[in-house]
Amino acid sequence: MIVPTYNERENIGVLVPRLLAVPGLRVLIVDDGSPDGTGVEADRLAAASGGRTSVMHRTGVRGFGRSYVDALLAAVQTDARYICQMDADLSHDPGDLVRLIAAADAAELVIGSRYVPGGAMPASIVDWMAQSMYGRWLYQPYLASSKACSR
Repeated sequence: MIVPTYNERENIGVLVPRLLAVPGLRVLIVDDGSPDGTGVEADRLAAASGGRTSVMHRTGVRGFGRSYVDALLAAVQTDARYICQMDADLSHDPGDLVRLIAAADAAELVIGSRYVPGGAMPASIVDWMAQSMYGRWLYQPYLASSKACSR
């Protein structure tokens, strides 16, 4: 589970324990130099997680999209079977991960959305995301630098 953060100190203290309630889930917190102490809180949570939580402290060129790119590049170098991402602002229910992970056994891509009734997403939106400039920008570093992988 990739969780990018910027000034989310209080939220990650709630979110990370809820994520770790999902059996086998590992968490990568990607902090962009939060001035509110998010990075320190993330380190504390990681130390208490029994190795299931790690923290990437980013410096230099930062931003939400770049956090995901850096985290995806790190995640594909692990033995993770699935890579998930979630905002740290508590706008998503970590309990939904169990359903998403179960659905991933029969799909190439699983998307959960709080904006779509029932959480479904029309194929045309998925096609647009995959072919859009945003999709190419976000995933090109991964595609260019990763080995072929399979489930």
